[in-house]
Amino acid sequence: MVQYLIVCPLVFLAGLIDSIAGGGGLISLPAYLAAGIPPHLAIGTNKMGSAMGTVVSTARFAKNGYIKVKLSLCAALLAMGGSVIGAHLSMLASELVLKTMMLVALPVVAFYVLKNKDLGEREYKKEVSEKKMFLVTMGAALVIGCYDGFYGPGTGTFLLLVLTGLAGMDIRSASGTTKVINLSSNIAALTTFLINGKVLIPLGLAAGVFCIAGHYIGSGLVVKNGLKIVRPVVLVVLLCLFVKIIKG
Repeated sequence: MVQYLIVCPLVFLAGLIDSIAGGGGLISLPAYLAAGIPPHLAIGTNKMGSAMGTVVSTARFAKNGYIKVKLSLCAALLAMGGSVIGAHLSMLASELVLKTMMLVALPVVAFYVLKNKDLGEREYKKEVSEKKMFLVTMGAALVIGCYDGFYGPGTGTFLLLVLTGLAGMDIRSASGTTKVINLSSNIAALTTFLINGKVLIPLGLAAGVFCIAGHYIGSGLVVKNGLKIVRPVVLVVLLCLFVKIIKG
């Protein structure tokens, strides 16, 4: 019961933040660790909640026509392949190595995400060829999909940066494509972890409901200063979780 009380509210916050500013995994994954769940089970269970929440965001972008269907489907296949590889590599790593890597990566990824204050607000589109857009998107799907299966936090932000900065997509198309890739990699990793018994299903389902609620509420927020409110909250929560994991 204590695990539910720790994980579910933080996963709700992660979903809320993810739908507004990205980087929700920076809170959800450490939340499982702070609740005393071993790293392999934490990553696997986090994938269940993350996949459920991402469905909501993906559906929203699809409904508004922001998804490049053919490009996204090809990218999804590569993301799934990369994610399966990453998930298997994650399970091969010792829990000590995995936890140490998380403690090192968490502040680095958090800084990288939080310093991009205008991410999601820019409307520019770079002029690149269709071929380059395709190749960059496929490469990003495979490599970042592998990262998502292995660890995960910051995946959506990394994809968004690559698709807008290198693939030349406008922010809406990049966001839609990102959601498809992220959802695909989440599902592939979740399936891999489930097959290998690395998911706490009841906790994952409960967290998934809270994640969906967070995504739903966050998606409906039309507050211009939303990012200014969310980012300080992210910093405080991350600091508390980081200290808790170290002490645990």
